[in-house]
Amino acid sequence: MLKTVAVIVVPNFSMFEFGTACEVFGIDRSDRGSGVPAFDFRVCTPTPGQVPLKSGLSMNVPLGLEATADADLVIMAPFGHDQEVPEPVLEALRAADARGAWVMSICSGAFALARAGLLDGRRCTTHWHYSGQLAASWPLARVDENVLYVQDGNIISSAGTAAGIDACLHLVRVELGAQVAAAIARDMVVPPHRDGGQAQFIDRPMPTCGSAPMEALLRWMVQNLDREHSVNDLAARVHMSPRTFARKFRSETGATPAAWLNSQRVLRAQELLESTDLNIDEVARESGFGHPVLLRHHFAKVLDTSPQSYRRAFRGQLAEAG
Repeated sequence: MLKTVAVIVVPNFSMFEFGTACEVFGIDRSDRGSGVPAFDFRVCTPTPGQVPLKSGLSMNVPLGLEATADADLVIMAPFGHDQEVPEPVLEALRAADARGAWVMSICSGAFALARAGLLDGRRCTTHWHYSGQLAASWPLARVDENVLYVQDGNIISSAGTAAGIDACLHLVRVELGAQVAAAIARDMVVPPHRDGGQAQFIDRPMPTCGSAPMEALLRWMVQNLDREHSVNDLAARVHMSPRTFARKFRSETGATPAAWLNSQRVLRAQELLESTDLNIDEVARESGFGHPVLLRHHFAKVLDTSPQSYRRAFRGQLAEAG
């Protein structure tokens, strides 16, 4: 059972993300009649004393890494993702993994787990800003930039900021049950489970291409999302054979024309959901999907959420006919 939680901090750690673990595990809610136990919550660091935060403040941390030795859960707080990690921290993470304890990273804390070798062959995630670097630096790690958190065995990694709350509540749900997780979430005034993943937060500008004719074509396609675009018609616009066009389009965009067009339609739908009061039928038409069933299908495929959930997340409750 989950009783003892140790959070490792190193210089330049992030206050908010560290605070998510404190909020879930560091507050004694055992006297509130909700079934939440009192966790033995510890904050530790390689060299006890004043530890500087990323914000410029500092925090006194009196415990050393021995606090992790019998912890049921060891959490690596986020830090500057490109800074070195003290070897004793890596040893503490490896030791926790070896004895079967839960090991969790929040945001860039995943880089410490990667340096310790704990992500090799495992699914993992981090903030989408850093996921490319994590994947490139540790090719054995199976990095998924689209999820809020992911569990692979006893290793849990989470994306940025509030995703740390999601990961912590997930572990509470696994170890102590849904009612305990819901009680903690209710106390924190957060949902016990959020739909979707961080794909919905990633900024994806329209890519530029190496050739001016192809880039002009892409811009024309974006301006005409409500039209059907066959490979033959698109190839004719840039004076290529369909076969040559299909090959060149994939080489310059990394996708087929149909897949690229649908991704742009999803982007347009996101903009409409964020900035207008159009109902779901109207968003489907304006973004080029035509039918709300197609909109919902591609929204779930690309962003792992629904149009309604996306709108609630980015605009609050709006009147919708869909």
